Amino acid sequence: MEKIKLIWDFRGPSSKNTATHFKTHLLEFFESEKINLDLCDIIAVNLSYHYTFVITNKVHLALIKSALKPNRGQLVKAG
Repeated sequence: MEKIKLIWDFRGPSSKNTATHFKTHLLEFFESEKINLDLCDIIAVNLSYHYTFVITNKVHLALIKSALKPNRGQLVKAG
């Protein structure tokens, strides 16, 4: 099954706190919708740019895009 990585970008002085808070909401959403997550994490690019991402099955893309509006996404290669 194809995997996707969906990304939500946060910029500014509170980007770390916002990304952390959003991660909590992502985990709640995936649990309530009973969608399996391979990974959910936060990446710090620099002090004013953080992003939260999830890796999950591509079959859930339409639901996630509709409900959570990720900024970007990409296919995840197997391996």
